[in-house]
Amino acid sequence: MRFGPTPLAEAEGAFLAHALRVGGAVFKKGRRLSTDDVALMRINGLTEVVAARLEPGDLDEDLAAARIAAALAGPGITAGAAFTGRVNLFAQAHGLLTIDTARIDRINVVDEAVTVATLPAHTPVAPRQMLATVKIIPFAAPLAAVEAAEAVAREAAPVVVVRPFRPRTVALIQTRLPGTKDGVLDKTVTVTAERVAAYGSALAPDVRVPHEPGALAAAVAAAIGDGAGLLLIAGASAITDRRDVLPDAIERAGGTVEHFGMPVDPGNLLLLARVGTVPVLGLPGCARSPKLNGFDWVLQRLLADVPVGRADVMRMGVGGLLAEIPSRPLPRADASPRPAPNAPQAPRVTAVVLAAGRGTRMGGPNKLALPLDGRPIVDHVVAAAQASQAERVVVVTGHEPERVRASLAGRTATFVHNPDHADGLSTSLRAGLAAVGEETDAVVVLLGDMPRVNAGLIDRLIAAYAPVEGRSICVPTVGGRRGNPILWDRAFLTEMSRIEGDTGARALLERHADVVCEVAAGDDAALTDVDTPAAYAAVTGSAP
Repeated sequence: MRFGPTPLAEAEGAFLAHALRVGGAVFKKGRRLSTDDVALMRINGLTEVVAARLEPGDLDEDLAAARIAAALAGPGITAGAAFTGRVNLFAQAHGLLTIDTARIDRINVVDEAVTVATLPAHTPVAPRQMLATVKIIPFAAPLAAVEAAEAVAREAAPVVVVRPFRPRTVALIQTRLPGTKDGVLDKTVTVTAERVAAYGSALAPDVRVPHEPGALAAAVAAAIGDGAGLLLIAGASAITDRRDVLPDAIERAGGTVEHFGMPVDPGNLLLLARVGTVPVLGLPGCARSPKLNGFDWVLQRLLADVPVGRADVMRMGVGGLLAEIPSRPLPRADASPRPAPNAPQAPRVTAVVLAAGRGTRMGGPNKLALPLDGRPIVDHVVAAAQASQAERVVVVTGHEPERVRASLAGRTATFVHNPDHADGLSTSLRAGLAAVGEETDAVVVLLGDMPRVNAGLIDRLIAAYAPVEGRSICVPTVGGRRGNPILWDRAFLTEMSRIEGDTGARALLERHADVVCEVAAGDDAALTDVDTPAAYAAVTGSAP
């Protein structure tokens, strides 16, 4: 890649290295310069710009990030679209994140242009939570480096996987000694039930027996016979030796003690055993508390069907100091798989499709119901929205609402009727925004007569959206011209709802230029609407 001062004659297609203001227009860093951009710069007296130009053997940053992310992502993971050389990976379900850390390290030393950052291995994650990000540092990466990273990622099982928590029945046996208080045992039941419920499992009614090997062995055998998928034993007295009451009882019931103790504090006195194929855990005393401890680390893996053996437990020492100590007064959180309040997540985006207009320029037929490739025009738009990473689709009807709904038969969407559609586009926009829920982070507004817009373009807008980085409004561009759809942060919804007449919200783009992010579209779909017979003939080859 060539980087530095670049004559305007060689600047077309190059990536702008630093933001520029030219003739009232703001060109942001990373913009791929078009013919019109270069012409505007020349008119305004520029002779060169600082830019990056790809050379043979270079791969564009977005393509490079997308290829590496695709190679890394295993089951239970969704990859976002690429933007500014970044692709984020998100969880699809509640589960346990597993990572081949050695291969992540190997990828990160392939080339300084390629970086991969992840959450810690064996982190419990929630749906939509961000797990990892692939970032290409310069505007391009050497193709050889991308191929080397892909080779490492694909040489064995997937590198990054979310293993869903699998529901099962968890049995709890508690032993008691003279003087053991029922309140302590009752609290253990409550805490344990909440713990396993957080991972989608259910706790069977607990069994309480004397703290002696014979009675406990009989209870263990009974629990296994009743179909327990996981057996937990909370002793009235802590396990102090492999020959103590709990391990002795497990072996009498036909089980095997695999390991005693773990390098995690609290949680040192955990016992790992098995009866047949059923895992059995002798609980440390700290398991009676809801705070995170070594027991949770083992429990999470077992409920996600991640094997846990003697060697796995013995490797838990790094990061295993969970105790609250004076030099680190950070209270341990509870052990549920909910992400922290500030855990990065995929944005919740609602797609609003405006399909209410009369289409008078078409000269008669309802343009939204006209066929294109065997389907109504509006169906292409809604299908693209549903195939994108938008969580919800709202369709605003107005003119001939029954016909529009019939054109979308089989599509799952929220339909909102705008009785004032004849008063202009703004009324339909207002009706659509009123149906957006409080949980929505952003709205992408699509026009029902733009059938060539696809899910990939919508996803690129979503990938670009990052309010904390100053990208609150994302608009596609084709050769420097702005098109549709446009993504808006929910902070603008009130202002958008106040627009009147037959205009959309484009006036807000100039008003909030400092937070507008232009996203280069791969084709002219963002400019192609079908609102006249000539436009329809251009996309179909026939008259309406």
